[in-house]
Amino acid sequence: MDTRIKSVIVEDEFAAREALKNYLSKYCPQVEVTGEASDCKEAIPILHELKPQLVFLDVEMPFGNAFDVLEGCKDLYFETIFVTAFSEYSLRALNLSAAYYLLKPVSIEELILAVNKVHQHIMNKEIFNRNKILIENFQETRPENQKVILPTLEGFEVVKMDEIIRLQGNGNFTDIYLTGKQKKMVCRFLKYFAELLPFPFVRVHKSHIINFNRIKSYHKASGGYVVLDDNTEIEISAGYKENFLALFK
Repeated sequence: MDTRIKSVIVEDEFAAREALKNYLSKYCPQVEVTGEASDCKEAIPILHELKPQLVFLDVEMPFGNAFDVLEGCKDLYFETIFVTAFSEYSLRALNLSAAYYLLKPVSIEELILAVNKVHQHIMNKEIFNRNKILIENFQETRPENQKVILPTLEGFEVVKMDEIIRLQGNGNFTDIYLTGKQKKMVCRFLKYFAELLPFPFVRVHKSHIINFNRIKSYHKASGGYVVLDDNTEIEISAGYKENFLALFK
């Protein structure tokens, strides 16, 4: 029985497609490339015809982008490894959705790592549709209505950003406090979320990020602290105070 992962490459540059095929042939023998497409118009019918398990998907292409391809293939289920030149907006969308992506030029080590993770998901039959959340986030312009996928010890949790009251560093983990007195322990450093989450999330301390929209009151006493919707008191440390107070102006 052939257990190789049936894959399609969607990439507008011929040289980039050939390079990726060569890398996969040499370093990722578990991947079988069954088709390729050079733009969105080509990609959607090819993916419906071949029904791959994995798609290597260029983010920016002629006639649309990766998100248009996913929108046109909502009825299909496949794992996606995005291939992208650096773009802050697309990287934030990919990170929020816990998607696998490779930055151009593609690193062989990163490629092997991403393929191995996808292979593990397929072998374990872990069905988790990141693509659906990615499309929703890309179409939703208001950050508070976007969703973030949180990698927990048990698997993944999807939460709306507006439901997050605060985040607290906990060694190699981050404790995320949500509305309804829920708490999630996530397998990421606080720094990861400091770089990922947009305003209204504000870092106010080396150990704390708060949702600015969840502040009930600010107090100058004891060096300055806020009271949040869940009645927790969070210190505003000296290094973050100036930026924090500027948000009220």
